[in-house]
Parts: sequence; C-alpha cells; structure tokens
Amino acid sequence: MKKIEPRTLSGFMELLPDEQILFNQMKETIENTYKKYGFLPLDTPVVELSEILLAKAGGETEKQIYRFSKGDNDLSLRFDLTVPLSKYVAKNYGNLSFPFRRYQIGKVYRGERTQKGRFREFYQCDIDIIGDGELDIINDAELPSVIYEIFTSLGFKDFTICINNRKILNGLFESIEQKEKSTEILRIIDKIEKIGKEAVEKELEKLEISKESIEKIISFIEIDGTTNEKLEKLTKMDIKNETFSQGLEELKKVVKYIKTFGIPSSNFKVDLTIARGLDYYTGTVYETFLDDYRELGSVCSGGRYENLAEYYIDKKLPGVGISIGLTRLFYKLNELNLIKAEKKSISDVLIIPIIEDLEVPILVATKLRKLGINTEIYLNDKKLKTKFKYADKLKIPYVIIIGEDEVNSKMITLKNMESGNERKIDIKKLDELKL
Repeated sequence: MKKIEPRTLSGFMELLPDEQILFNQMKETIENTYKKYGFLPLDTPVVELSEILLAKAGGETEKQIYRFSKGDNDLSLRFDLTVPLSKYVAKNYGNLSFPFRRYQIGKVYRGERTQKGRFREFYQCDIDIIGDGELDIINDAELPSVIYEIFTSLGFKDFTICINNRKILNGLFESIEQKEKSTEILRIIDKIEKIGKEAVEKELEKLEISKESIEKIISFIEIDGTTNEKLEKLTKMDIKNETFSQGLEELKKVVKYIKTFGIPSSNFKVDLTIARGLDYYTGTVYETFLDDYRELGSVCSGGRYENLAEYYIDKKLPGVGISIGLTRLFYKLNELNLIKAEKKSISDVLIIPIIEDLEVPILVATKLRKLGINTEIYLNDKKLKTKFKYADKLKIPYVIIIGEDEVNSKMITLKNMESGNERKIDIKKLDELKL
C-alpha cells in the first residue's frame, strides 16, 4: 500500500507535548486573569452563516475568509471573536445583564498568505465590556490593569501599554479641515515607526494636504515627554474643537484611573502615534509592546467602539475590549528563547508496578488522584530500567514502585527523581501525603 506523507497545512501550528504544556500554561494564565476581573466565559460556533460574519466585513477580510456551502447554507469560519460577540449580544440582548463583561479564548481562521510568525489558524484571547446605551470611560482605564497583570504573571517586567484617543486625532483633523481625509491620514501616521517621518510627510503630500497642515500633524504626533507633560502640551495647543476637547478629557480621566489601578508609570504611556482600528475604534486605543522586542509588534491591542451590534439590532451598545493573539505571541517568544518548554509531562507521580496483579497499584493511583495529584501508572510489561528511563525522560518528579514486598507490608516507597531521596509511606495514610 502506498504511504501518504504525514504533513500539516502551511499556517497551522502543531506542537510537541512539552511545547503544548507551555502553551496551555500561558493560555491558563490569561484565562485566570480574565476570571479574576469578573469576566464571564463565552464560546461561540467556529462556523457561522456567511451573512452574519460578513455583515460589516469587506476588502481584505472578505478575501481571507474561509467560505463554503453545505446543503443550502452559505457558511464561513469565524475570522475574529468580535463579530460573533456582536451577533451573540444582539441575539441574547434580553437575557444579558449590562454592562456585559465577557471573555472568550478560541481559534479563528484567516486564509492570508502565510509567513514566519503568521498563521491561518490561531488563538485569540479577548475580553470586552459592553454597555447598554452608555458605558463610563472608567471602564477604559480598567483594561490596562488586566493587561498589566497578564504580562507580569507571564514573567515580563519591561513592557509598555501605549494609550491614545481617536477623538484627539479626529478633532485635530477637523481643526485643520481635513476630516474627510482622516482615515487616510491615520493610516499614514500609523506607519511612522516603520517608514519614518520623511516618508510620512511625502505620503501626506500625495493627499494634497497643505504644508502648514502637515507641519501641524507632525508636530502633534512628535509631542514628547512624560505622560503628564504630553497631556499638558496637548492642553496648551489650545485647539478650539469639541471632538478634540472631549478626547483630551477622556484621555486625562483614563490616565488618572490607570494610576489608581496601580499600574507603574514605567509600564504605560500616552502615545499619540497610535491610530489602530481605523474603521472601528472611536475613542481610547491601546497597544502593548515588550520594550526590548519592539520588532514583535503589539502583543495586546484594543480600544473603545461606539456601537458593537449596529448591523444586527437597533440598540446602541458601546464597548471597550482588548485582544491577545496567543498563537503568534507564543511562536515569537519561543523563537526568541524568551520562554522555554521545560515540563515534558503533567504527571506528578509515576507508579511502577512489578507484580502481575495490578489491584493495589490501581487503588493507590485512585487515592492519589482524589488528592489532586496527577498520577500515571506504567501499564506495559517492560524491564524496570526501561520504566525508570521513561520517568526520567519525561521529568516526572516522583516514582512509586509497588511489588510483592510493598503489597505484603502495606508500605510503599516514594522516590524523588531529582534528589534520589526515598521515603516509606503507609498505604492507609496516603490521604496525608504531600509532595
């Protein structure tokens, strides 16, 4: 019979067990932090009706979506977790308590061109706070505290949560009579770190923006100093525009409460170059960077939007949310050796029987599992040396050998595989065992 080469599609990540354990630990850290802040779990279908997913989508998103027919149904794989959330809130509006705080961790699919560190199937870890009609700006200040706790829990110290407000930028454009070109201007501004100031100026000139207006835009995004100094300089610009003033007041309030939430000043800053989510975010925006690895790009992004479910329901549902692309983050951190897969097994104890009757080994394993100790029994008939080699290779910390002597004496020996130390334990007192 001709053999088929076992291969995985490009853009889909598969991990060895030790890497998968590490990946799961990162995912669990994120999920536990979300829970700590009172976010409710949500899981939506991977497959949705295409008309639901594509209600707002267009351009590149529509080109990248995995779309197919099954019977009479036009179906698509979800490409993010926000659109399914929109549908969910609209569908269940009458049964939800607002503000609705949800977290969702799940796979999404995008048929984009694969390249190093970019995937077609990847995990998103999202939280959102949805208001009914209105949502106080203080919610925008809470999410950075979630970001801060996640990345400190993952072992990072040097990272910066960058914050801006789209209204400030929009107000600036209104004041120089460039509101109609604001989306194009924002897209160009967003590239300043990649292409530099001169290239940005040239691209703005192509939009037929006056030299005076370009100078004002550049001087605005080049405002520097501490967070407080930047806010002060923004105030001194004395721009007579309602949108600008509202955005500045919102940003000041967010900064005030971020400090109240206890985030060190070294871990957040106002960054006036952030202009992400051009067609979506309407107020506060966030991007998070690892200070020594800016080439990774933002490792956690998000912001405020005015109306989550406008395509599905006649209710104004403002919200604020953040998202972590876990698959890409894991891949990049692993590639840079910033994380290391050291745990090769999830077993705390390996029971090695050296008797034919497995009744006692099974009873011991059952007792240990009831104590919350991850316990594995080596059930294959191999030499004792092979069994110990198995435990050593998987770095299982403890081994229990059970033979005739142990059964007769009702005592077992617990061996610490790292130190080699052994201790006798009465089987009747297993309930008292602490590793």
